[in-house]
Amino acid sequence: MTLETYSDVWLTMDTRDREQPEVYAENAPRLAAALEGISALLGCSPTPGDENRFAAPTETGFEDPRIEGTAFDDSWGTFEIPARSTLLHSGIPDSEDEYEEVTDQPVRYFTIQRNGRTLGYIWAAVGEQAAGYEPRTAAGNDAFAAGAEWLLRLRGAYKHGLTAVAALDWVARQPPRPEIGLIAEDAPQESPSLDALQELSGRY
Repeated sequence: MTLETYSDVWLTMDTRDREQPEVYAENAPRLAAALEGISALLGCSPTPGDENRFAAPTETGFEDPRIEGTAFDDSWGTFEIPARSTLLHSGIPDSEDEYEEVTDQPVRYFTIQRNGRTLGYIWAAVGEQAAGYEPRTAAGNDAFAAGAEWLLRLRGAYKHGLTAVAALDWVARQPPRPEIGLIAEDAPQESPSLDALQELSGRY
């Protein structure tokens, strides 16, 4: 029998490399008790799976990665952000007619919502030709499906020769399509960095 978990609620650090001692203190004993109960029921001890970049499984849960340090200083930026970008672009054709997707500058953004649920954030850099869409992790596949359409709108702005900031306003003035979500604010919000906006988009 194979038992798998895709949650970080058992760990001392979450998958964004942030310490969560209270979460660990509450949930780690539950996992240990569950594994002990399964072992007693089956009459044998579990065989831990392979270590990954977040934790090392044991017979009673997971080792504390803070003891020797995590495998990566920024696993969120190293793995999850590129993976989200790849998934987002898989729904649209490749193109060179688009803005840069990364920036070190502050960004302006609009929240995209559908039926009161936030799907993601469309953004543009202040002072650079960079713009894009950050899917909200908690919205799942809906965030990526909608995001692909918002990226196509940004491509339209790029083809019109607009700066990134102007593109954000241009996209906001396009005819609404409720199926891909609607812009929630009357004016764009400000974020000190794209990293901060990606942090926001990754929260549950």
